[in-house]
Amino acid sequence: MNFDPMMLVLSVIPSGIGFVLLVYGKKEGRVPHIIAGLLLLVYPYFTETLTSMIAVGVAIGAGLYAALRLGW
Repeated sequence: MNFDPMMLVLSVIPSGIGFVLLVYGKKEGRVPHIIAGLLLLVYPYFTETLTSMIAVGVAIGAGLYAALRLGW
């Protein structure tokens, strides 16, 4: 596991967005927001490069967008 200080600082960005989505999802009772928020909170701990962090974050965001467009 890589404990690069810059990666730890950059992991705060998706984790912060995930926290906001989680709180919003719990408040409004929105399951897709809760799931996306939890995923955004956890995944930075498992990515080792900035490229993979961005790719996974975009994929989670696209999944949330697709779920909302499908009427969840």
